[in-house]
Amino acid sequence: MQGNLPVASDSLSSYLTQINQYSLLTPEEEFELAVSYKKENDAEAAHTLITSNLRFVVKVALEYKGYGVKLLDLIQEGNIGLMAALKRFDPYKGYRFISYAIWWIRAYIQNFIIKSWSLVKIGTTQVQKKLFYKMGKIKNLAHEEDKQEKLHQLAQELNVRCSDIEEMRERFAGRDLSLDAKVEYNQDATFLEFLPDISPDQEAILGDREEQEVRRETVEEALQGLSEREQCIIRHRVMADEPMTLQELGDKFCISRERVRQIEGEALNKLKKELSATDCVGWAI
Repeated sequence: MQGNLPVASDSLSSYLTQINQYSLLTPEEEFELAVSYKKENDAEAAHTLITSNLRFVVKVALEYKGYGVKLLDLIQEGNIGLMAALKRFDPYKGYRFISYAIWWIRAYIQNFIIKSWSLVKIGTTQVQKKLFYKMGKIKNLAHEEDKQEKLHQLAQELNVRCSDIEEMRERFAGRDLSLDAKVEYNQDATFLEFLPDISPDQEAILGDREEQEVRRETVEEALQGLSEREQCIIRHRVMADEPMTLQELGDKFCISRERVRQIEGEALNKLKKELSATDCVGWAI
């Protein structure tokens, strides 16, 4: 279906010149072509139906030019929606093809805008999507003298809460910013250079290492108060990166799984008492 369609990648004026060469269809011509495509999957009929309606896609795309997305990208998405509509169009319903396709065109354009607006999803619920396409009205609220009154009016009009509108207005204000972008147009400094380094300094790293060593030594001293079997169970059940199962330790000492669990609990209580005497009871063992 896309074989000979004009590509919306040149300048807008060039693209408009191309699509204006295609004539509009009469209702009768449109019906015959739509029936031919539906019954026989006629590619030529599909091509004529699509090209004769490309100018309507441009008209819809122009309604969304204030969203900071390239117009040609919007047109291209709208064209995809137009073709998706043709696949589902039933000429026997009695309405014009563009009347049906307009909803598909808008849907594809709107989805593209939401995906392009931010790396962080901005319209994830039905309420947010509804508010997204009222961006103009929401942004103007900040400049209105009777802001609260207008806010309540808009909330009633859209059947949403005032808090939903305020939240979306804040999200509109926070567009994505490249860290490689220059702080000032005539300067070489980028935003990346002004980000604070939150990694720990050498003093903090050394302090953490010393604290970990003290903890290790303290726990080792506390372990010495346990029996050899208790030490083995604690080391393999609690302190190991890949702990042994109760069954594996039970087989090792020729005791039941339940008995291993009891010994583990008793040993942990002993360790907690020992560590509490050294003010280390809060440490994870």
